[in-house]
Amino acid sequence: MLGVISTDEALRRARDVGMDLVEVSPNERPPVCKIMDYGKHKYLQSKKHKQKHHEQKLKEVRIRPKTDPHDREIKLNKARHFLEHGDKVQFTMMFRGRERFHQDIGNESFQDIISALTDVGKVEQPPRMFGRRMTMLLVPTKVPTHKPKPHDEDHGHDHKPRGTARTTAKPATAPAADAAAPAGPAPQPASE
Repeated sequence: MLGVISTDEALRRARDVGMDLVEVSPNERPPVCKIMDYGKHKYLQSKKHKQKHHEQKLKEVRIRPKTDPHDREIKLNKARHFLEHGDKVQFTMMFRGRERFHQDIGNESFQDIISALTDVGKVEQPPRMFGRRMTMLLVPTKVPTHKPKPHDEDHGHDHKPRGTARTTAKPATAPAADAAAPAGPAPQPASE
């Protein structure tokens, strides 16, 4: 906090410390500025923006009318994982040959999927036929919040932080031979 100073003085101080003068609040009178590394500031801002934003993707899960119940359970767990992470999931059921005439099997299967995933997803596009395939689209019920992960606190490690080590001890100013001498006054030669 330097108070109100002229622009030339602020620029000179920023150059002296090798930093940039950045206008933080241009609408204030007088404008508020900070002396900082502008490149580092922009990098940290973009990093914060990336952490907050999750781009929603469309994931596809393919099943067949004759898919084994255990395999269907595995695919449901994968779809649950996608929905919990905020992605849309499209279920596609492929019909071959005479299976096309038994769409009721596909509808029953999709209704089972909807009831199994109601806690994490809701139907955006209900099941419908497109040629030999039946599709349905589920979207997450709530968007997940991403929290930064703590590094070593959860894992119980006692690692020291990486980087250059800094010591606070000051270097000795006297030679090592003087350090062994007694702390009192220097002895005077005896006079004769």
